[in-house]
Amino acid sequence: MMARIAAATLAVAAALTACGAAADGGWTVTVYYTAVESFHHEQAQTVQGCLQLDCDNGHNSLGQYPAGFVAAVHDEGTGLITDGPHAGRYLNWSSDSGYWLDTAARDSNGRPLEPFVSAAADGVADGTPVRITGCGTLDDGTAVPAAVCARLSQANWRIRDEFTPGLGGTGHLDVYIGQETGPAFTSRPDYVTLRRATVVVG
Repeated sequence: MMARIAAATLAVAAALTACGAAADGGWTVTVYYTAVESFHHEQAQTVQGCLQLDCDNGHNSLGQYPAGFVAAVHDEGTGLITDGPHAGRYLNWSSDSGYWLDTAARDSNGRPLEPFVSAAADGVADGTPVRITGCGTLDDGTAVPAAVCARLSQANWRIRDEFTPGLGGTGHLDVYIGQETGPAFTSRPDYVTLRRATVVVG
């Protein structure tokens, strides 16, 4: 009987940890996503860059897109074009190559990003598995919403990407959650920063 009680207690503790009840980790976890043009309605902005993947810092016209969409692509690295002659393609950006048109949202090695798999962490080898075992707290110290924590902690993350220089650092994990799902996506619950999260590497 005592063994069963002890096992049950451990199971409850593990579940609480996975949902953010434990805040004694040392990691910061951020999320990144693919912007979607149709959710942005700001003034149009002309973008210059490369018409294909194998090109750096080109000067071809890539079209006009809402300024907020272009800004999100610059911040997140990728965006789905939904209007105009390039609809269905992606506007991608990197610090090394600038903007370019592509057929997929890509990681730093040119592979398509995979939602709830692709992740970045400085100093961790490409292909290394990573698990979020404790969600810690939000920026303001409050609990991470249980549904959000469950999605992040149940995913099988793998290091497949790299930070833009200057944005990473020790104890920082960036995880890819797929396409934005509506206007003002950065104000929605899925766009979170976890503080004092617990992360298992390897």
